[in-house]
Amino acid sequence: MAVTLEKLSEQLHAQLRGDPQCVVDRAEPLATATAGSVTFLANAKYQSHLSKTQASAVILRADDVDQCPTNALIVSNPELAFSQVLNLLYPAPILSPGIHAGAIIGKQCQIDPTATIEAHCVIEDGVRIGAQTVVGAGSVIGSHSQIGAHCRFYSRVTVYHRVNIGNQVIIHSGAVIGADGFGLAHDGQQWVKIPQVGGVEIGDDVEIGANTTIDRGALQNTVIGQGVKIDNLVQIAHNVKIGDHTAIAGCVGIAGSAEIGRHCMIGGGACINGHIKITDGVILTGTSVVAQSIEEPGVYSSGLAVQKNSVWRRNVLRFYQLDDLAKRLRRLEQQVNQIPSPSQGEG
Repeated sequence: MAVTLEKLSEQLHAQLRGDPQCVVDRAEPLATATAGSVTFLANAKYQSHLSKTQASAVILRADDVDQCPTNALIVSNPELAFSQVLNLLYPAPILSPGIHAGAIIGKQCQIDPTATIEAHCVIEDGVRIGAQTVVGAGSVIGSHSQIGAHCRFYSRVTVYHRVNIGNQVIIHSGAVIGADGFGLAHDGQQWVKIPQVGGVEIGDDVEIGANTTIDRGALQNTVIGQGVKIDNLVQIAHNVKIGDHTAIAGCVGIAGSAEIGRHCMIGGGACINGHIKITDGVILTGTSVVAQSIEEPGVYSSGLAVQKNSVWRRNVLRFYQLDDLAKRLRRLEQQVNQIPSPSQGEG
């Protein structure tokens, strides 16, 4: 859809410098934007593109406005404002409420008449689905699960039995919520499955990426707090608790009974041990391995950045030599300690 900069500035509570009647109908990157588009500058890394942009309008901070050759929308948080513009220019399709004839609905379900149940969905017995929630084609909702209002499940989402999901939750295709946790006991010869009788509890305004899995609890629920954002291909094991507004990037693995605080940021590929606690406000950089609890907020890292293979091979060889070098150093220290000092020799 097309919109004037006057309307955009009102929507964004932005200061407009330029033509209020200028019309934009699409969003484009700063470096390749063309006339009729709106773009943004939030990262200084891309500042060199600003003076050459062909966009009709740029969303930026006041500090950058003097370098802008076109109309400017001045805000304190350009990235956040740009996300609002995207919602305005590219509105989500309006779906017709109702239950598709090809869906299978169990007994004693309570489905709000404004909800949308698409083709080939299976809704098992006793399920509750709130107002204006959309359950995408081929999804399965297990028995006695509860789903709030204004949720959006894309195609092929699987929600097991007795899962409670809040309002305004987005779940992308292939996600599995409530599968059994990895609970096993060994009888001396083989592994014996431990029944997983807990559930999963997901708060409001949560987003769960494609092919992410969240296991049900062994006895108590696995808990995902309010406003948590989870990327694709994340594994969250049984009885994990994730605090409000924590963000988790792709390919993270969180072992059973770990507790993660509020407002944390977990980089891609990080591994978090089970039965540990991470306090509020912790940032883990990508591929970090967390083996022990973290009790103070801050930025934590582990692992090595990529190196040339020749350098990496030398470093690996030296790493395997460390134990021998440490033993030799201790022997040298013992020998040095046995050498009499000058004052002892005089006596």
